[in-house]
Amino acid sequence: MLLSSIWIIGLTRSGKTTRLIGEFRQWVREKRRASKQVARNSDSAQPLTSAILVFAANNDNRRNLADRLSISVRGSYPVLCKTPLGFICDEVTLFWPLLFERLHLKAQFPLRLRPETEQELATRLWRPKLDQESLTRLGIGEYQLVRRTLDLLQLAGASGIPVEDIPAILAAGFPSLNESVSGNVSYCLGELLMEWRQWCLERGLLSYGIIYELYWRYLLPDPIYQEHLSRRYQAIFADDTDDYPAIIRDLCELLLDRGAFGVFTYNRDGRVRMGLNADPDYLAGLASRCRVEELSNASGLGTDLGDAIAQFLDDPTFIPSLPPSVLSIQTISRAQLLRKTAETIIEAVEAGEVRPEEIAIIAPGLDEIARYTLIEILSSAGIPIEPLNEQRPLISSPLIRALLTLLALVYPGLGRLVGRDLVAEMLVALSQKPTGEAREIENGEDGEIWTNNRQRRLVPAIDPVRAGLIADYCYQIDPEQPRLLPVETFARWDRLGYRATKAYQEIAAWIEKTKSLLQQQHLAYPVMVLDRALKHFVGNGAHLPYDCLSALRELIETAQHFWEVDRRLRLNEPISSSVATTVAQFIQLLRRGTISANPRPVSSFGKKRGAVTLATIFQYRSLRSFHRWQFWLDASSHLWDKGGAATLYGAPLFLREWSGRAWMPEDELESDRERLGGILRDLLGRVDERVYLCHSDLGVNGTEQMGPLSVWVRASREYVAESKAIREDRLQREVYRNLSQ
Repeated sequence: MLLSSIWIIGLTRSGKTTRLIGEFRQWVREKRRASKQVARNSDSAQPLTSAILVFAANNDNRRNLADRLSISVRGSYPVLCKTPLGFICDEVTLFWPLLFERLHLKAQFPLRLRPETEQELATRLWRPKLDQESLTRLGIGEYQLVRRTLDLLQLAGASGIPVEDIPAILAAGFPSLNESVSGNVSYCLGELLMEWRQWCLERGLLSYGIIYELYWRYLLPDPIYQEHLSRRYQAIFADDTDDYPAIIRDLCELLLDRGAFGVFTYNRDGRVRMGLNADPDYLAGLASRCRVEELSNASGLGTDLGDAIAQFLDDPTFIPSLPPSVLSIQTISRAQLLRKTAETIIEAVEAGEVRPEEIAIIAPGLDEIARYTLIEILSSAGIPIEPLNEQRPLISSPLIRALLTLLALVYPGLGRLVGRDLVAEMLVALSQKPTGEAREIENGEDGEIWTNNRQRRLVPAIDPVRAGLIADYCYQIDPEQPRLLPVETFARWDRLGYRATKAYQEIAAWIEKTKSLLQQQHLAYPVMVLDRALKHFVGNGAHLPYDCLSALRELIETAQHFWEVDRRLRLNEPISSSVATTVAQFIQLLRRGTISANPRPVSSFGKKRGAVTLATIFQYRSLRSFHRWQFWLDASSHLWDKGGAATLYGAPLFLREWSGRAWMPEDELESDRERLGGILRDLLGRVDERVYLCHSDLGVNGTEQMGPLSVWVRASREYVAESKAIREDRLQREVYRNLSQ
């Protein structure tokens, strides 16, 4: 019997995912029963071979959902869980032969471009045209212009819109683009994208925008691919469809038309990726193909504040009546606010009111000052705090900067990329060695031996003062062949000490040896030089902290990708530049700070480390977690309108329900109002007990903060910290009261 697909709709934390998992378990049970029946009728065992396609909104949700699905059936059924973009990328790569035959492309394996590499190559390709008067009159820098243009291709691809239609869409949505006397800007941008698309396809280079287009335009309509797709997947389970691009609905409808069973969940207040390729309203149209179930058992403070949010959105000047669970922390300066917020958390944790893992600090945007201040104050009080998905530029790591300086000293002609300060920093970073003993401790339960590295720390053999002296006297400045001279060049080298002298000689000898190997062609690629440097100066990395290891891993992956692209370009066109020139481009790319370390999460088995969560609005909502207490940092900031995440340029024009008329400022205001309502309902649905609105009269830049939530701040009761004596007396009275009962 053909099962009816199910569309599950509900508010935040209403049990949508749990309901989806229940349907998955039921579907597997039915399939296993049908398989046994077939085997009984045919007198032979028939394996259960049909696969299931499972979608999750992002990688964090994907891992969590895959684990929960596998546990629900005790690992007895294979689960393929993907993000929409991950699935599309895999399909384009898997069926690449179909695509290059249809598009008459050169038969070569596709190479996916990272966003930073895409930016670099597009800038090089478009360089002659970026100085056109029609584009310079836009009033934005070159980097932003290239990024905006590439994002248009991604928006169009995710929405299923041909690249040829982009100029017409821009002209209709933003008429001011074509009012310039110097030319039609929309047409110029369209020309750039067409040139970029063709240039990439000829070389087998695929950006995310091109991957999206190849999938919906050429692969999904292909009969051969459709046949493969329907044979591979008998069911589709999609969680949080409000965060999916429009073309995923086309994929789901194709599978449903071919008899697949589907279960989908949808949250009206979700839409975390609205403006970032998601088209929730178009995905909601899938409900017409399914049996709709609406869940009403939502939890959190959102159920108590629903009416207040609705009235506030209808009239932003309306002062709502807030319950005692909504408090405010108010100061004049932001520095005072950060300290008072941290002290409030410390007092609550020390008083036993809440545990660190039950607290989340949420901000529309986290600058380095706020992140450092909160981490420093809470950590010094013994309260662990973990920034969520923290991404720092690779160049912010001293060890990464040292390795880049090392490359500039090894390859000829890169002396202009090296300075005395960089050389001194390199000497300190590369001479670090772990100190202290690593004690082996026996676990009494199973006799396992493990190493305790807590007492080990990194100490440089060359301290900053000695490194500065060496760089001043022993570094030979030369644009073509910079060198580290013998230590005896420094007249008072005997004052450096044995350890520093030996470490310097070791670094200088390694550089000269590596130069010799390069001349003998023993090191073909710069990645091999980096690998050799890591083996010599870092070893296995067991003594390094996790964030440093993550940065090193990202450096190697970035370098491998960079030279894979360079090798592909050299195969397809004559390039006269030397390897050293490419190394210089790589160093400059990293020094611009466009590449960040994105550490892969470490799976934690057993009890997780209890820590305060620190996140932006976008990060926290994407995680889909919940806490007892939430602290909303910079509650009166105007960034709350945007949900803490900047939308891509022109995103509203590429939604399927766009009316085709010009996008006006009032449309922007209405969109921000709707988004703010969803953010408030979603965040309040993820807190069980208390919300602190953290407000400072002055923001980071010293301007007065009068954002939309400033009304809420004025309507809430200001939190006043209790003295230690009063708090202990109150807790003691509560203990006596509980004992007497």
